Amino acid sequence: MRTRPSILIFSSVLALILGVQLLRGEVAADQQKPASCIPSKKDPNRHEQFLKDKAAQLEKGPIQVVFEGDSITDGWRGGGKKVWKEYYSKYNTLNLGIGGDRTEHVLWRVQHGELDGLDPKVVVMMIGTNNIGSSVSDIVAGITCDVKAIHEKLPNTKILLLGVFPRSPKPTDNARPKIKEVNEAISKLDGTDNVKYLDFGDKFLDPDGTLPKSIMPDALHPNEKGYYIWAKAMQPTLDELMK
Repeated sequence: MRTRPSILIFSSVLALILGVQLLRGEVAADQQKPASCIPSKKDPNRHEQFLKDKAAQLEKGPIQVVFEGDSITDGWRGGGKKVWKEYYSKYNTLNLGIGGDRTEHVLWRVQHGELDGLDPKVVVMMIGTNNIGSSVSDIVAGITCDVKAIHEKLPNTKILLLGVFPRSPKPTDNARPKIKEVNEAISKLDGTDNVKYLDFGDKFLDPDGTLPKSIMPDALHPNEKGYYIWAKAMQPTLDELMK
């Protein structure tokens, strides 16, 4: 029995219509999300290098800890290099931080293979400072989307979610209250999706709330002294999560 051309044409048109409707549905769903939750590609060359770095490190043994984040995490390769070796080389730790990354960039990288093939005990994540121009709700949504994406990729891994570090020299500067609101909101993720929340931002500050240049010269990125503060403040919690 031959299929009539009219039936074939009708079927093709129907499939096209349905496909367009589905696409529109996906676009509409994305339009309802804040930009912080829509994966965005950035620094593809570094992403590809990370995939190579991961493969090379896996040849040495299991990667037990992964760091995920922006330039502050990326800085473990610079000002924090000595501290990194002292505290994290024993875990064959993988650093996936990229300067300038926002929550949506981390989301894209997680969805494009950077965590594939891994089974670390802990992922340490601190992200959100580059989203500071967005609303508190958008920043919180982006961090939450990143947490969920990591948990979906690594359901057995514990996520050590760090509060966003303080930035700007004075406690009265605009960024400070926004960061406080963000951290109060993301602290509620503690206990969900294998998340442990930790905030030690006050350890970078003077008693009056000033962010000293001796720790963060540009009032954003730690120097070696700042990375020592980070490592020492985080280690007891990391020790617990590594058990």
